[in-house]
Amino acid sequence: MDTYDAVVVGGGPAGLQAALTLGRMHRSTLLLDSGEYRNAPVEHLQNFLTHDGRAPADFRAAARADLAAYSSVTVREARAGSATEEDGLFRVALEDGTSISGRALLLATGVRDTLPDKPGLAELFGTVAAHCPFCHGHELAGTHVAVLGNGPHAARLPLLLAPIADRVTVLADGGPIDPAAGDLLARAGVTVRPDPVTGFRRSDGGATVSFASGPDEEVGGVFVATTFAQSAPLAEQLGLELLPSGCVRVDELGRTSRPGVYAAGDLAHLAALPMPMPSVLTSAAAGLVAASSAVQALVVEDWGLVVAG
Repeated sequence: MDTYDAVVVGGGPAGLQAALTLGRMHRSTLLLDSGEYRNAPVEHLQNFLTHDGRAPADFRAAARADLAAYSSVTVREARAGSATEEDGLFRVALEDGTSISGRALLLATGVRDTLPDKPGLAELFGTVAAHCPFCHGHELAGTHVAVLGNGPHAARLPLLLAPIADRVTVLADGGPIDPAAGDLLARAGVTVRPDPVTGFRRSDGGATVSFASGPDEEVGGVFVATTFAQSAPLAEQLGLELLPSGCVRVDELGRTSRPGVYAAGDLAHLAALPMPMPSVLTSAAAGLVAASSAVQALVVEDWGLVVAG
């Protein structure tokens, strides 16, 4: 079984940056990439200096080219099926039947989004439909933008989008809007459509929304609140502490509740935050921090250093 200083599981922004950081410190690193990514439906990534508007696949290809310059980094197209700790090493069993091990394990497997169950919405997600206004709001400037749902996001998202959109409508989908939120939306000039939504279909200007009663609504884009779950079972297998969001709890250095295991990207966040920020830039930054923390811990282990506190 091959043993590395660090095994990074996940080939998205967090995992790629973590592998680069480890490689630059000349730590033998294996990056496992399953080929599945949370932002796969997205045509362009946004709000990232020097990469604004770049296709996610192009971003990953450029990152892979960067990694190729470091002989200490090996990239393998493989899916991790399970992870265990044995004799101070983390053993990762791959779905192809092979196994590898690492002195440190860095999880960057991300989360999987679940959309509201509305016909046609999945086909629009990543283009006309999105969940992050910081990543996709500007591209809808000057259009009629809809926000689907009647939860807390139905008040917050319209106010974020108000300076961008020409018009904002909350699609309450047959549910009640909190009266205080309704008053706030009215003051902001946001329309609330109470009718149950029956489906979406792509149109020349964006999307057509259909309802159980009343006329269709033409919109330039739709924002939705997704629910999400861990994309891989590794955190559960390792017994890592999870937060109410379902994400792995990490500290400021990307350390999980299990020594030697680090997490970065959408699958993890600080307890002080309600959820991870769905951003390529913050995911990459988290990968750098977690990898740096892993390098420091390896030095302590190699040289028997005593860490104060």
